[in-house]
Amino acid sequence: MLVSLDKMGTALVAGKAHYTLAGEELNNRLGSKISLSFNGVIQCKSCGSKLKKSYAQGYCYPCMMKLPECDICMVRPEKCHYFSGTCRDSKWGEEVCFKPHYVYLANSSNVKVGITRAVNIPHRWIDQGAVAALPIMQVPHRLASGMVEQFLAENYADKTNWRTMLKGVSADADLLRVRDDIFNQLGDVLEDIDGEIGDMEPGGEITFLESSDIVNIEYPVLEYPSKINALNFDKHSQIEGTLLGIKGQYLILDTGVLNIRKFSGYSVEVQYEQC
Repeated sequence: MLVSLDKMGTALVAGKAHYTLAGEELNNRLGSKISLSFNGVIQCKSCGSKLKKSYAQGYCYPCMMKLPECDICMVRPEKCHYFSGTCRDSKWGEEVCFKPHYVYLANSSNVKVGITRAVNIPHRWIDQGAVAALPIMQVPHRLASGMVEQFLAENYADKTNWRTMLKGVSADADLLRVRDDIFNQLGDVLEDIDGEIGDMEPGGEITFLESSDIVNIEYPVLEYPSKINALNFDKHSQIEGTLLGIKGQYLILDTGVLNIRKFSGYSVEVQYEQC
C-alpha cells in the first residue's frame, strides 16, 4: 500500500487509544511485522509540489512562510498578532483561533500544561502520549490561552519528554491536586490576566473548571523499549520491524521508534506481515 504519510488518525474508545494509518486500523496489527519503504518522493501537503526537504511537518518553504497554520503563533500562541492587523489570513484566524480554547493539565512523561480547542479533545492528548488529562480553564480565544499557558509555564512544564514517554514512564501525580494548587496559589495573578483578556476586543473571560472528570488513556503497547533508537527516513529509506506498540504519534518497533507525523508528505510503501 503506497501512502503519503500524515499524522495518524486517533480515537479514544472505552479509555483506550485507537490509531489508523491511511485508513488501516493499526491496533489490530500489534505483533505483526511492518515494512515501510520510502521511495524518495516528498510532496507539500498544501500545494502538492515535490520537495527535496519538507518544513513544519510536511510543507514546502513558500507554504511554510505564508500559510496561517504555519505561523509562529501556532506553536507560540502568546505571539498571536491578529490584533496588530498582521494575521496571515484574518478569515482563517477568525474561524480557527477565535473559538473557545481549553487550558489543561496532562500527565505524559511529567505533568505539563497545554492548550487546545474543543475539537481537538482528546486527540491532542493522545498525540502527546498523555496517560491522563484534565481541562482546568476555558478561555475565549487562542491568544488568551497562550497568555495563560505562558504564565503557568513559569511553574509547570509545557513540553513532553518524548524519550521518557516512549519508555512508558509518567509522573506519579494527582492532577486534581495540581489544579487546586494552581487556583489557590496563582489565583490573584490569573484574575489579573482574566481582566486583561476582558479588555480585549473581542473580549471574554476565563472560566475556571472544577470538574473532577479526569480522562485516562491506555495505549496499545505490548512492550516498551528500554532504550530509544529514533528511526529516520532521511537516513534509511527502508524501515522494518515487529510492531510492539503505538503511543503519541510514534510506532514502537523492535528495531526502534518512528515519528510518523515528522515525515508528513513522504511517499511510503507500507506492508504488513502477520507473525
